[in-house]
Amino acid sequence: MSGEGKGRKVLLIGGAGKMGGWLARFLASQGFSIEIADPAASSADFPHLADWRSSSLEHYIIIVAAPLRASALILEELAQRKPKGIVFDIGSLKTPLRIGLGALRDAGVQVTSIHPMFGPDTELLSGRHVIFIDLGQPEATKTARELFASTMVVQVEMDLDSHDRMISYVLGLSHALNIAFLAALAGSGEDAERLKNLSSTTFDAQLDVARRVSRENPHLYFEIQSLNEHGPSVLNNLISVMQGLSASVQSGDEAAFVAMMREGSHYLGSPP
Repeated sequence: MSGEGKGRKVLLIGGAGKMGGWLARFLASQGFSIEIADPAASSADFPHLADWRSSSLEHYIIIVAAPLRASALILEELAQRKPKGIVFDIGSLKTPLRIGLGALRDAGVQVTSIHPMFGPDTELLSGRHVIFIDLGQPEATKTARELFASTMVVQVEMDLDSHDRMISYVLGLSHALNIAFLAALAGSGEDAERLKNLSSTTFDAQLDVARRVSRENPHLYFEIQSLNEHGPSVLNNLISVMQGLSASVQSGDEAAFVAMMREGSHYLGSPP
């Protein structure tokens, strides 16, 4: 990867965060010259600005890696500045960023949007996914995709309207299940170590995933749940399914219970 950036300047707004830090190291390894703009303390490895507004914005690429609410405002302000370089965000949701992304496009800025589907602890990109959302500026999207061309990451194209609907299941539903699983265990009164000693294969696997979720940023996870316009319907459906599951068990309705499991198997294409 080294040398691909050829010293081209990249500004990471919000780069002091974990994912911003990952991107900074990743792009620096390709030869890009990295600058971090973040009110929080940043790594001594890269030049740092406390406020991106003080930057001349004369960068080849500007990446917005701040929390979603902050990113929405930053994108709108960037549209007023009309930077000449390519601008993209890495937000987990796109609906909250729609106005800012649209403002950049309407201002003639080379703008696109991406979503790395992995966390900042990732070292190998083989089998990992990055979503690319073209906003009518194909050259900007092409440049963003080229950043990952030398890796084995799986590149996925998606339109903006579909992104948050799909993410409400891929992230929203999976996060909610694991948060609820751990909350139920925490409220059970049972000792965690004793449960682990009695665990089954299924419990071990579920606990491992839930443990990783519990170590993530709870404020980011709340944004993923609360700022997705498709989120409420997914959570309401989950509640309805759990109520149906509970009703089948409490009423002794084996047929309903079996039907629920078989419906899931058929959905996955692996009927019993």
